[in-house]
Amino acid sequence: MTLAIFDLDNTLIAGDSDHLWGEFLVQQGWVDGPSYRASNDRFYQDYLDGRLDVFAYQEFVLGALKEHSLTSLDQLRQRFMDEVIDTIWLPDAESLVEQHRERGDTLMIITATNDFITTPIAARLGIEHLIATVAEKTEHGYTGRIVGTPSYREGKVERLTEWLREHGEDLTGSYFYSDSHNDLPLLGQVTNPVAVDPDPTLERAAREQGWPVMSLRGCPR
Repeated sequence: MTLAIFDLDNTLIAGDSDHLWGEFLVQQGWVDGPSYRASNDRFYQDYLDGRLDVFAYQEFVLGALKEHSLTSLDQLRQRFMDEVIDTIWLPDAESLVEQHRERGDTLMIITATNDFITTPIAARLGIEHLIATVAEKTEHGYTGRIVGTPSYREGKVERLTEWLREHGEDLTGSYFYSDSHNDLPLLGQVTNPVAVDPDPTLERAAREQGWPVMSLRGCPR
């Protein structure tokens, strides 16, 4: 089995779904606008700078979920897919996924964004295997907490290692596509690391390591 692993935000889609979800909540009036937007922007800048407190961030993001029923959240998430995710969809990214599918590779998304936001995006891409930060949920709704290790930075390596062990697989011949320097720990583990529309830090590292650098932004919808 050859794994083709993809980061999601700013790799397969032309934006950050986590940050955009926060903006969407503000626009819909589900949260206190000015204060929520300020915190959302601050956390996103911390992520870009590589100093995000992922546990504090997940508490912030998931706290908004626990205030609402599963039915209302599902309805709002579908609107988010239609009104936001569709506008940042990348046909070139979809084509790349299909190339790996046609080769018989096993497709996976690994993302720090929680599974509430990312599950329908992975489903739309037809990618079965999703490693995302797990939002704790009961029959009554979301608790505002996470389950296990968040899949961020070294956490991506940890979560993928667990998945490989459970499935009796390894990273021989594997690919990992990412835009972010936060993914350098995992990029260093795969056979074929690829920088996709990379941030400056990742682009510099890719050039130094001789990794391919590519863009999927040719045809944003």
